Amino acid sequence: MGLGGGIGSILRYLASLFFNRFVISGFPTGTFMVNSIGCFLIGLFLGYFEKQIYHTTELRFFFITGLCGGFTTFSTYSNETIQLLQNNQIGIAFLYTFLSIAIGFGMTYLGIHLVKN
Repeated sequence: MGLGGGIGSILRYLASLFFNRFVISGFPTGTFMVNSIGCFLIGLFLGYFEKQIYHTTELRFFFITGLCGGFTTFSTYSNETIQLLQNNQIGIAFLYTFLSIAIGFGMTYLGIHLVKN
């Protein structure tokens, strides 16, 4: 799991650098995109491991807990939302919160659905 978490963290950093080039009116694009992609990946991995008979628990933990856990970042999302509120960007803070939850659930469901069907 530790190796997966380290790889996920490095990928999160690189993806955030990439997506932060597309900042829209103070919206935390990097974290939003990383968390959305992470939800999709978790869905894919959950669906895949649910279908597979021959896999190890360690492999499941490596990808889901390690890689995806290191890649996504709820603490950064939380901090960015507080910063938006403190900067009186209340509309963006609520939009960010709503989209993060709605897209997160949707992407996880999509990942599971794609693998199962």
